[in-house]
Amino acid sequence: MIKRLIVICITIISSSAIAQQGTASPYSFYGLGTLKFKGTVENRSMGGISVYLDSIHVNLRNPAAYAGKPLNSARFNGESRPVKFAVAGASTGVNLKSDSGDATGSSATFDYLALSVPVGKFGFGFGLMPFTAVGYKLDDVNNDGDIVNRYRGEGGVNKVFAGLGYQISDQLSFGVDFNYNFGNIQNTALAVEFNPEGNVVQFQTREFNRSDLSGLNLNFGLAFKTKISDKIELSATATYSPESQLSSENERTFSTVSVSGIDLEVISISNTIEVDLESQNLKNTELTIPSRLSMGAGIGEPRSWFFGMEYTLQNTADFSNPIFSNEISAFENSSQISMGGFYIPNYNAFSGYFKRVVYRAGFKYSNTGLVIKDESINEFGISFGLGLPVGDKNLFSNANLGLEFGKRGTKNQNLVQENFINFNVSLSLNSRWFQKRKYN
Repeated sequence: MIKRLIVICITIISSSAIAQQGTASPYSFYGLGTLKFKGTVENRSMGGISVYLDSIHVNLRNPAAYAGKPLNSARFNGESRPVKFAVAGASTGVNLKSDSGDATGSSATFDYLALSVPVGKFGFGFGLMPFTAVGYKLDDVNNDGDIVNRYRGEGGVNKVFAGLGYQISDQLSFGVDFNYNFGNIQNTALAVEFNPEGNVVQFQTREFNRSDLSGLNLNFGLAFKTKISDKIELSATATYSPESQLSSENERTFSTVSVSGIDLEVISISNTIEVDLESQNLKNTELTIPSRLSMGAGIGEPRSWFFGMEYTLQNTADFSNPIFSNEISAFENSSQISMGGFYIPNYNAFSGYFKRVVYRAGFKYSNTGLVIKDESINEFGISFGLGLPVGDKNLFSNANLGLEFGKRGTKNQNLVQENFINFNVSLSLNSRWFQKRKYN
């Protein structure tokens, strides 16, 4: 157990050390940023489906996964599920294309830390993960190629969760997550002025906005499993998150800044004026987190193969942010369809390591809900992954690797098309904390 905790701590420290910015997407300029919460590495490697629930992997999308039947394995003597740990990090490279040019970016983040503990028919889970991320660098260029406005943003929303699951029957389980969301988003806008000779004026005006966010929301889950033949098992899941609110405490300032004439980097700040948002009823505002419904189903042979599909609908048309809005963007209801699965040659093989490896693949297509200049921002991705057995063979622990290739956005209306590659790595570690003592 101590060794596993050391490994987890080292992984978190390593991930945090390189996690300077959670995203490099210009689309994080809008709303609360780009969505980071997409499930575990195992889910993402199968196109994002969370239909498959087992006793040895944490499932962060469906709280019904905290519950489950005792493991039907001689190795566990018919006892309850193991305690499950999960920790992950991700690295993303992105190529940005528009009609006016190309650029590249990258980001590296800590993805999640979670623990699931079985207690009879109940199961408890808790953990930490990023929910959204903001990280953009945008320049508004005139017809002469000169920068007239520069926009920068950083921050995001994190999620701490605690959940409870209950095994209603051998086939049906139910669960609920209690989530506390918190974080801040910072945006700056620099208006660039030129003198009559066309040179950048040394002193410019910069607007700074900051919103500190916090709020609670719930996520309910159902999971159903049944045998439809001697070997084939049917799985069906559903999750629902009702609409909730985020409280936003806002501030806005205008400052005179001194900038370099070459790269427009800020050298010094002076004459800062704080805007009276209280008189505009914008000091404290409410943001809506839209309701979300997801349903999926799949079939497979336990510990051998699985294929599933999942559909998600979110009422993002209900989102609004009074403190930060613009005329060229809007929100519509978002949706996503995902397909994927896995294959294990022989999970119980005594020889041949790669026979016990889990091979995963999938794809997804989604409408993100963001509309810019009347163009819906869509996303497509295809993913692959490996589940590599590690440690004690009796505990089914894994190191999981995932690779996703995708595209987001469009070059229409001089917007930006993102071609991205996500590399994800996680540890899914199991331990037996509650072993029944047996006497002859």
